[in-house]
Amino acid sequence: MLLLVLLYFGSQYAQDSIIPMPETRWDMLKYDSRNIFMSIGHSYTRPLYWKGEQWADFGATVLGTGAAYLFDDGTSEYFRSIKEDVPEVIRDYGFEYGSPANNYLITGGVYAVGLVIKNEKLRRTGVLLIASASSAGLLQQILKSAVGRARPLSGKSKDTYRPFWNGDREFHSFPSGHAILAMTNAHAIAKQFKSPWIKGGIYTLGSIPAISRLWEGKHWLSDIVMGVAISVFTVESIDRYLDKKYNEKYNDRSKNLSWNLNFGPGQIGLAVQF
Repeated sequence: MLLLVLLYFGSQYAQDSIIPMPETRWDMLKYDSRNIFMSIGHSYTRPLYWKGEQWADFGATVLGTGAAYLFDDGTSEYFRSIKEDVPEVIRDYGFEYGSPANNYLITGGVYAVGLVIKNEKLRRTGVLLIASASSAGLLQQILKSAVGRARPLSGKSKDTYRPFWNGDREFHSFPSGHAILAMTNAHAIAKQFKSPWIKGGIYTLGSIPAISRLWEGKHWLSDIVMGVAISVFTVESIDRYLDKKYNEKYNDRSKNLSWNLNFGPGQIGLAVQF
């Protein structure tokens, strides 16, 4: 995190203020808090305004999740079989980084630093991180409860469901919360850098908590795929909303992140282009 902050400051540049910004920290906190809540509401209403391209992306997500569903049994069996071969430090990182408590500790820390030093770009990043994690996190809780899909470790098949969850966490699989929180952070932070190497490193770190859910038997592959999609859609929606609220616009609209699932004989992969 310290490395990201240092890189972050190294990428800043002077910019004339277009949108009037509050000057005191208290006013900044009030302004940013309002933007967090408004961003969350904005993300939930976006489907009402989707057009052809957005519906095409949604359709591709459904198809991608469905394709991953075909490989759920094989991938779950494979990853669970290699669990003991994964270094413990990576396993611990995969679990801890994707937990809600640690997620908000990190995102809140990013915002707090920006507020203390009165840095608009870092404040905006904190707002994006907190709002995206809150929006996507609440959505995944609703979906988990409504879908009621059995986890791999329950011993039941991938086709076992108990809709409208009754309290049994073994039926709390779809989508993956760890994948959503980790990839939400990764996508929001990676958007601030132009270097594909830095972006790739950030996405790699963000993917470990998602993959860890496979070897822990907590989620199926299709749970992970849907979680990643929710992360990307949420961050993009909120980031565009924040463009109207802050002068710092670090995201390049001419280059959008895209991801595709690749399948072949005996292999499965996720290709990310940025």
